Amino acid sequence: MHFHKFKIGVCSALLVIALAAFLPGTVSVAFAQPALPIPDINLQIGTGEEPQQLVGTLQLLLILAVLSLAPAFIILMTSFTRMVIVLGFLRNALGTQQIPPNQIIIGLALFLTFFVMQPIFSQIHTDALTPYLAEEIDFAEALARGERPLREFMLNNTREEDLMLFLQMARIDVPVEREDVPFRAVVPAFVLSELKTAFQIGFLLFVPFLIIDMIVSSVLMSMGMFMLPPVIVSLPFKILLFVLVDGWTLVVRSLVEGYA
Repeated sequence: MHFHKFKIGVCSALLVIALAAFLPGTVSVAFAQPALPIPDINLQIGTGEEPQQLVGTLQLLLILAVLSLAPAFIILMTSFTRMVIVLGFLRNALGTQQIPPNQIIIGLALFLTFFVMQPIFSQIHTDALTPYLAEEIDFAEALARGERPLREFMLNNTREEDLMLFLQMARIDVPVEREDVPFRAVVPAFVLSELKTAFQIGFLLFVPFLIIDMIVSSVLMSMGMFMLPPVIVSLPFKILLFVLVDGWTLVVRSLVEGYA
């Protein structure tokens, strides 16, 4: 028993010596550095001395609420809807199952959206955000200025019949000026137009690949190969056709140039 305790003590001492020999700097630094202070964050509700304190707090909460709704803004009021639907249709037309994966489809649609919307975002930053942060205009004026370029973008890409539909349902007279069109009618009309355009492009993407599927299926039936699924044979030909015509470049160029 004593011999076993002696061996355990010797092993422990050797282990400590080895750590001290191989990691001398680390050990010394670890023991030499003082403990860093841990920040303390408190959220308190108290009594303010000036009304401006309450206004600033409410503005902060409003900004946080807007940031939480930012994904919905990106999806509904930008070109993201058309981009992601068309790319999804393209993957289904090719019949490649989950290739490219959803992360790639959404990421490509997101970056194409930033590319298309960059002039609008720059104008909003110059006309609304920068003066507001410099306290040259108030929040209401900044919101009005930031709304104008986004409204123009959506109206330029909205079908007239879709906009008239929502104006009629809201029982709003047709405005004379574009600036007078209410935002609550512009956004759903723009989304509906984007859905229609995306499905039209998706139909055009399906046509050539559908022709390849029909040709392969008829050839297999004429050869009596009923047990061989036509999709397995047609998939390499569809990928070859898509690569030969540089399909990704054509689709991306058509999506980007389709916006006014």
